[in-house]
Amino acid sequence: MLLMVNESLKSVCLCNGTVLTGFAAMERCAVLVEDGLVSDVFSQKRFEQRHFESSVYVIDVGGAYIAPGFIDTHIHGIGGYGTEDAGNSGAGSGEGTEAVLAMSRLLAQRGVTAFNPTLYPSEPEHMLRAVREIASAIGREEGARIMGLHLEGPFLSPARLGVQKAETVRPVDIRLMEQLWEAAAGRIVNMTVAPELKGMRELALFCIKKGIVLQAGHTDAKYENMVEGMQAGILHSTHLFNAMSRLDHRNPNAVGAVLIHPEMSCEIIADGFHMHPDLFKLLLRDKPIDKIVLVTDGLKPTDQTAGLLLANQEEVCFHDGVFHRVSDDVIAGSGLTMIRGIRNLVDGGFSLEDAVKTASFNPAQVMRYVRQGAIIPGRLADLTVFDRNFDIRLVMVGGKIVKNL
Repeated sequence: MLLMVNESLKSVCLCNGTVLTGFAAMERCAVLVEDGLVSDVFSQKRFEQRHFESSVYVIDVGGAYIAPGFIDTHIHGIGGYGTEDAGNSGAGSGEGTEAVLAMSRLLAQRGVTAFNPTLYPSEPEHMLRAVREIASAIGREEGARIMGLHLEGPFLSPARLGVQKAETVRPVDIRLMEQLWEAAAGRIVNMTVAPELKGMRELALFCIKKGIVLQAGHTDAKYENMVEGMQAGILHSTHLFNAMSRLDHRNPNAVGAVLIHPEMSCEIIADGFHMHPDLFKLLLRDKPIDKIVLVTDGLKPTDQTAGLLLANQEEVCFHDGVFHRVSDDVIAGSGLTMIRGIRNLVDGGFSLEDAVKTASFNPAQVMRYVRQGAIIPGRLADLTVFDRNFDIRLVMVGGKIVKNL
């Protein structure tokens, strides 16, 4: 039979592939999927000896890689759809909901099986509307799973804005944080904060009780601020090297703290521009591989093929491998996809197994996604198949095929 995209089958076997389990590579192997879960992983020899019932649909992947689905925990948009579409037309407009559902469909075509839509900070009432709209999309997606929201602010340093707007960042406000949590119906997964802000410890304790993963980013923190933040539970960091206080021989600052402390995990944008490719080698030497998380930080116009290119309501253009604001040529953000990031890491010295791990197992561990990120029995069958040219061939979310060979 011809297998159609979005067709639900009880049992599927992907065979004749190299399985990247999340821990190691297993050549000439097969993965059996039953009822939306990984049921078994076994050698091609065992596959050839087994006799499957006619209800099991067998797909020969032709020697391609079978990997855990990619998990992008920091992404603003793709294909002309973005989280900034939310909250703009008053309560109940639903524009943000539809935009994030479109992101879900587009990301699945690029090997992403789960993501955290990331919101820019904005004025409180606007941000609360945006949070409600995006949270309401959870459970309605047809492609990549929406795991929950990543709030990139608003409690950030005005000295390390990047392209964030100065009028949208603010001092720590616990009441506002409570409102954001309520607006999201408890679906905030991670949040970028500046550890040096007054009141940060109180905010951190609130977030820890709610299970929110805190990330140091857009921060002008001194080393001692970072250590205090770590003691309060801020153990992850946002786009390492970007929008944070730089390493100095008299004060290691934010960058130094991330590099010095092995317990700190870090996002990396592996486009070769936000981070020089030779720094990949530094990370391989100085950070435990389990603490490196590949993200795209992709903007709304990533892979957009027509129309005006906008990011955070400002016109941008793409050159030198990144988006720039048209108004002042400041780097506005990334146009990376996860599969391109994996390829860049491999080109920069990572093994393929480790590069895939940064895009799957590691984000699942940092975000506490216990059912994803590895190909082992009992995990969700969120799988991505790609070939030796890093072209995505097949994507499965919960055992349902959302991109076909």
